[in-house]
Amino acid sequence: MGATLDPAKLVPGALAEGVFRGRPVSVLGFARSGIALGRFLADAGAIVTVYDTRPPGELALAAAALEGRPVRLLLGPEVDPGEALAGASLVATSPSINPDYPTTEPRLRSALSELVARRSAGDPGAPAVISEVDLFLRLCPSPTIGISGTKGKTTTSALAYALLATDQDHPAVLGGNIGVPLVERLPDLTPRHRVVLELSELQLPTLSRGTTVAAYTNVTADHLDRHGSLDAYRAVKRRLAELVDPAGALVLNADDPVVAGYDAATTARVVRYRQGEVTPGGLGIAHGWIVADAIAPLDEPTRLDAGSAGSAGGRIMPLAELGVPGAHNVSNALAATAVALLFGIAPESIRRAAGEFAGVEHRLEPVAEVDGVRFVNDSQGTQPDAVIAALRAFEPPIVLIAGGRDKGVDLAALAKVVGERAAAAVLIGESGPALERLFRDAGLSSTERAATLEDAVEAADALARELRGATGATATVLLSPAAASFDMFADYEARGRAFKAAVAQLARKA
Repeated sequence: MGATLDPAKLVPGALAEGVFRGRPVSVLGFARSGIALGRFLADAGAIVTVYDTRPPGELALAAAALEGRPVRLLLGPEVDPGEALAGASLVATSPSINPDYPTTEPRLRSALSELVARRSAGDPGAPAVISEVDLFLRLCPSPTIGISGTKGKTTTSALAYALLATDQDHPAVLGGNIGVPLVERLPDLTPRHRVVLELSELQLPTLSRGTTVAAYTNVTADHLDRHGSLDAYRAVKRRLAELVDPAGALVLNADDPVVAGYDAATTARVVRYRQGEVTPGGLGIAHGWIVADAIAPLDEPTRLDAGSAGSAGGRIMPLAELGVPGAHNVSNALAATAVALLFGIAPESIRRAAGEFAGVEHRLEPVAEVDGVRFVNDSQGTQPDAVIAALRAFEPPIVLIAGGRDKGVDLAALAKVVGERAAAAVLIGESGPALERLFRDAGLSSTERAATLEDAVEAADALARELRGATGATATVLLSPAAASFDMFADYEARGRAFKAAVAQLARKA
């Protein structure tokens, strides 16, 4: 089968030199990343094997997505993962597959752990294990922007991309945890491109290479089932700061005490932002405007003349013009603006693009307004801080739809805000009964239970109409579940789309 592939050879330019040609490469996982890896490696001339524990019948669409490429498929719970690893010169993985994650399928986790131990002991026949995103960063010839955080990273990534895309001389690309694996884009990328990567706690531990710029939104508590403790989760998030290019920059939220401390992890330039007085060399808010202080572009580190996009005291845009609602989105806009200024985007271009940016699907997404009732899809609001931010993004009265599979996170702070901001709540899913008790104990007097999301939308609409009749104000029905979706839906996206379909059905009846 040939010798193992030295990861040190995976550098920009290696793809054109045929680094994978004739090499047996095993891909673990056959979801989005696995499909992209299978296609990319096959096109690069590798001999590809794809392994997944799910039955072949569940993976028919994934197999069809290979579009006839010569890929060996080892699918199903009866397949020994060792068969997929045997003879491989390299092992490429989807982000959720990691020997350190208790959520990885036990047999695969054991096989990977044995492989990692063999390689650590110097076994020349043990191939390296590399994630899809790490493989991308090793081979990418373009400047990269990694954006992470507990919440807000998708909106910040999408907004940073929108701002960078205003520069037609430097094509912008968006992908990563946002749902678009980028490894297949490698053959088309050049040093003139700029690549924005949303990076999650799944992907960060797998990285051996950093990004040119790293930007953080916030770090609270999430995914403790995978990482075991809050300290371990915070350490995982810190990884991006530790790896950022020393010649690049680290963008930090000075309002978040955990993120603010990540400056000790790097020797790169640090750009801080906050929702208050502008920080030296950073961004802040003054008189209702986003303001920057001397943020020079990366390629002109000493340029601080009056015409510079990062000139001292420069006003970028008024907060009233931001296209997305909520105080949390002000922070997201500050982070994205910092990224744009680091790449020389002019304030007028930032102002125009940020004003036109309407957000992303399932993140405070406006769905419709029906007879004075506004419907908002925040299906990605699975963590209490996100739901709190959503509740504070809209004026009362608010009817909250929440519930799903409990993530094991303390919801006491959320309950307090629900009691203060919501007029009513409709609860669904496995955590519905517990949430109803929690919210009532926090002072919310109006709650209902619903068996389906469609029933919840109808119940919430009825409550919202009563509130509108009593107050005369536009009422908001907000889906922000504070729970995972897996008890009722395949993922949060399926839940959000079901919500939108239910709203559309309601509108047709109106």
